[in-house]
Amino acid sequence: MTALTEVQDARPVRPAHRDPNVFRWLGAYSASAVGDSVYYIALSWSAVRSGTPAEAGLVMAVSAVPRALLMLGGGVLADRFGPRRVVLVSDTVRCLVVLGVAGLLLLGSPGLWVLAAAALVFGAVDALFLPAVGALPPRIAARDQLARVQGMRGLAQRAALVLGAPLGGLAVALGGPAAAFGAAGLLFALALPLLLTLRLGPLPGGGPSRDGTALRDLADGLRYLRRHRVLGPLMIVVALSDLGFVGPFNVGLALLADDRGWGASGIGWILAGFGTGAAAASLVLTVRGRIPRAGAVLGWTIALGAASMGALAYVPELPVAVVLALSVGLLGGLSGALCGALTQTECDPAYLGRVTAVTSFVSLGLAPLSFPLTGAAVGLWGLGPVFVASAAICVLGGLYGLSVKALRRAELPGGPEGPSTGPSGG
Repeated sequence: MTALTEVQDARPVRPAHRDPNVFRWLGAYSASAVGDSVYYIALSWSAVRSGTPAEAGLVMAVSAVPRALLMLGGGVLADRFGPRRVVLVSDTVRCLVVLGVAGLLLLGSPGLWVLAAAALVFGAVDALFLPAVGALPPRIAARDQLARVQGMRGLAQRAALVLGAPLGGLAVALGGPAAAFGAAGLLFALALPLLLTLRLGPLPGGGPSRDGTALRDLADGLRYLRRHRVLGPLMIVVALSDLGFVGPFNVGLALLADDRGWGASGIGWILAGFGTGAAAASLVLTVRGRIPRAGAVLGWTIALGAASMGALAYVPELPVAVVLALSVGLLGGLSGALCGALTQTECDPAYLGRVTAVTSFVSLGLAPLSFPLTGAAVGLWGLGPVFVASAAICVLGGLYGLSVKALRRAELPGGPEGPSTGPSGG
């Protein structure tokens, strides 16, 4: 029996980009991501048509509050009850809510309160969905394929951004907001049969116990993260790089384009350059499956990408800004994919929902707080100093990662020691 097990464990693992199980997960994730984009187009258009600009902005912001408040609890649920179950329930709720709004819009004009209620529920469900979807890859792919899965996920995210907005706009143009909400609901529904057919491998040790309280599980997960020699420092790197990046790229770009006279099309070109670079980074990780010296590469790509971002505020010509944005996307996309891959491979799968929840909380809950600060700082000191200060925060994150020995020397699996096995590899 022992000899047979050793032979089975030594079998080559099927690469993620040739694994039907991984592609079912990727299809479900892609459908949900495109559905998200279509939903937000439908929500923003409906809110603008139903109220004042201030009221529309309030409706769009409602989702952020429950998402931030409940994100850590969502990670606990993903670890307690299994990520697929949580993803299935949350995706079903999103589907029903969005289709319900579509039905109400077909019957009449329900008012802003319906849109606000839908946004509130959607944000709460997102707090469950995001940690759970981040905890699924180690259950469907071998450990040495997780970096490739992160690359494939990055490509799906970029494709969703490219396809979702035009699809949502087309649905609104052809059938109004009701059609757009309906299209988003159908995309969420499309993910459900794909999720149901996933083959999940067991957790080592049988998974976490449900004997304790949810609060105790959360505290246990935070202690695990704090004491981990790689994941603890990695969360600090993620926090610093996100805090330095999101302000200039979400608020600063509009101010920069207005100051240079590039207009809305200039913002589009810069974002297109960034998206192209990020997609190229995801493609590299998908094809290669592994980047040697991942921890060191992570630190240097954050620092170099931040330098390109800081230089954006000092270029007078749009083509040069697009090239710099492409550089930011390439380096930032690679560092982001490596952060995700190292999180997936270093973390005990029993804690991955909670660890993913912390990452999502930092990126989606804390980092956006820099938006008003960035706008106010630009008004006080101008674009150049704010972009440079933000870039310095990112550089600090990269240098901190390089200064921590365990993180700097962290490697993705699949090197000279040979491949590992997982649920898709036997």
